[in-house]
Amino acid sequence: MRSDMQNIEQTTTDEQQTRRRFLQAMAASAGAAMMTGEPRQLRAATEGDRIGAPAATADCCIVLWMGGGMAAPDTFDPKQYFPFEIGREVAPIISTFPAIDTAVDNIKISEGLEQIAQVMDRATLVRSHVLADLGNILHSRHQYHWHTGYVPPVTVAAPHIGAWMARALGPANPVIPPFINIGQRIEGNGESEELKAFTTAGFFGSEFGPFNIPDPAQAAAAVRPPEGMDIGRFQNRYRAYKKLVEQSPQAQYASDYHQESMVRSMENAYRLLESKHKDAFDLALEPKESFEKYDTGRFGQGCLLARRLVEAGARYIEVTTEYVPFLNWDTHENGHTTAARMKQQIDRPIAQLVLDLEQRGLLDRTLIVLASEFSRDMLIEGVPGSAARDQSRAKTDVLQEMRHYGLHRHFTGSSSVLMFGGGMQRGLLYGETAQERPCIVTKNPVSITDLHATIFTAMGIRPQTGFEIERRPFFATTDGLGKPVMDLFG
Repeated sequence: MRSDMQNIEQTTTDEQQTRRRFLQAMAASAGAAMMTGEPRQLRAATEGDRIGAPAATADCCIVLWMGGGMAAPDTFDPKQYFPFEIGREVAPIISTFPAIDTAVDNIKISEGLEQIAQVMDRATLVRSHVLADLGNILHSRHQYHWHTGYVPPVTVAAPHIGAWMARALGPANPVIPPFINIGQRIEGNGESEELKAFTTAGFFGSEFGPFNIPDPAQAAAAVRPPEGMDIGRFQNRYRAYKKLVEQSPQAQYASDYHQESMVRSMENAYRLLESKHKDAFDLALEPKESFEKYDTGRFGQGCLLARRLVEAGARYIEVTTEYVPFLNWDTHENGHTTAARMKQQIDRPIAQLVLDLEQRGLLDRTLIVLASEFSRDMLIEGVPGSAARDQSRAKTDVLQEMRHYGLHRHFTGSSSVLMFGGGMQRGLLYGETAQERPCIVTKNPVSITDLHATIFTAMGIRPQTGFEIERRPFFATTDGLGKPVMDLFG
């Protein structure tokens, strides 16, 4: 019989192999996508579909991405709570923060989210979001699935939902990039290639891909010529760079369509640099009092930047707490302490974003969606009493140290999604989860496919929208089967 440590070492090896296969498949599909021609939009499949796109209830979508696995029982779905105490049994603990009241009588969320609690009367809270069981609960696969709607690996480079909006709707303002990604470093964070695999326009082409702003404090620099460079010199450098791209191996092996798409993406970026609308990216132009309301760090500043971009006419914006292995919401230990810190980063900026958009008359037409790739369970990184991967972190059935108090283990049986504006109901609680472990969904499950269908419908995109790629149909929601949850709409 294997020892606990042997079992854990085998699990680690299996995960590494799965990760390697995932990356190989994604690299192959991305390379193949560059050689395909222009995707051809499919005609409606049925008479009913020919009615056309739904009437949009939102013009802009903001996704607030809690990268790393935000634990629902310690945020938006509080359960049985016990405070930390040395010697306390682990098994009964589900939440490590007490529940607090909100602006809606029948909705409670967890301590540390007091300012979001005050704007819950503007929110729809879905507690019954169900994530797929993908066998290996790896962040990379689940983040890919959530952002594209497709379970990896896939033979086609699946577009990010932001790219679908860019392609189907085009820019709301022709100067502002239609898909803007804020707060996620693509390089140097430990899983760069996994993030690149879904942070892309896929087969749609570069012009529909994300405008990446890793640090919102540096956003203004991203839309200006380098300091000290006059406009004439910058124009010459731009023309030289355009030639280099056209002559690059990537362009040479790409189809005509994808070569043209790369050139158009550069032209779009150049047009922004010459426009007065680039001021929307400059947080230094925000009044000091307003800036300070958001300034809890990179995520808070990202929410402020998102608000400014909505005002400027952005189409899809994603603001992330950033996914970095074993940091932020990736709480494999020190779960309670880390969650408390993360709440300090997100609580005030999210509430302020809602209030600011409402005050400016923009909330009704802006859909805000807060989500994560999966939830977490209080049982300490596996079965209580089993050995940890690192023997120095061996766990027991009872609490001995504060670092073991929190939500650690990946859990896909339920997750919470918080939505504001964009045609969603106000003060709505939708779905239920079990009060005892396992806290699976017990009422009104909402899959990723149907959540995407709901988001697309709000934005005026049919969930059955499809394109032909490599002589095969490819749809906005998996196989075109997504059904919007109409009960969420006001």
